[in-house]
Amino acid sequence: MPVVVPERFRGFADRGEEWARWLDRLPRLVGDLLGEWDLTADGAAVHGECALVVPVRTADGVPAVLKVSWPHWEAEYEHLALRDWDGAGSVRLLRADPHQFALLLERVHPRDLTTVEEIEATELVAATYRRLHVPAGPQYRRLSVEVTRWADGLAALPSGAPVPRRYVEQAVSLARDLAADPDCDGRLIHTDLHYFNVLAADREPWLVIDPKPLSGDPHYEVAPLLWNRWDAITATGDVRAAVRRRFHAAVDAAGLDEDRARDWVVVRELCNIGWAIEDLGGRLVDPETQDWITTALAIAKAVQD
Repeated sequence: MPVVVPERFRGFADRGEEWARWLDRLPRLVGDLLGEWDLTADGAAVHGECALVVPVRTADGVPAVLKVSWPHWEAEYEHLALRDWDGAGSVRLLRADPHQFALLLERVHPRDLTTVEEIEATELVAATYRRLHVPAGPQYRRLSVEVTRWADGLAALPSGAPVPRRYVEQAVSLARDLAADPDCDGRLIHTDLHYFNVLAADREPWLVIDPKPLSGDPHYEVAPLLWNRWDAITATGDVRAAVRRRFHAAVDAAGLDEDRARDWVVVRELCNIGWAIEDLGGRLVDPETQDWITTALAIAKAVQD
């Protein structure tokens, strides 16, 4: 029986012609991989923003998942990171076809860390850092190169951009200083490690999924723990205090340098703002984008006020 691509995922064809062409050939690609790797579909396909995930069983009956990603640079080295971790805190890679952005992975459960109280969940994520931040080989993109490019983009934001210029200038200065530091590169970092990317499992209580790896600085990892589960932050009625509680919980659990982690949070939040403004392409700020900008600014202020 052919795998059915969920309607919402098929709707991503409106992202552009390349997406539309890839989605057109996705059912055949999945079918070819099932045959080539001797897999049997074992449930309905699910998806995220950039990948289709199909529960499968191998020829000898082992439960697994087939993940096929939209070809983009963040997924380019996912298989290498999973190979390097070899299941130490992460899902285990069983097979890969990097040219097709296809991975066969250990199957885990759908329950993620949003089901755990937020500070405990923050500490659980941060505690994985020591296992994941192994030396990074030369094949990975380097954070110093990426952050230099991001700093240039921030510096080029127009004076009328909907963000206080002093925060832009601060982030540009911090980014350039961090990029020039030898410790900016060298450790394998996930870069998108948050509550939705840690799933319950049988082999270990929790396993990390979906890396977007770089050779970088472990202190870079903290920021996604602050902008995810944002409703829980605002529900406290004291955004500054709630952000700082999470920030310090992560830094303490991971044994990170507080000042360096804070600098990276500021850089990442201002980069998020810069990318949101670039995506508008000169259009007026819409409510969703304005909320994202407001959130990013609130976090950048909270960690340093």
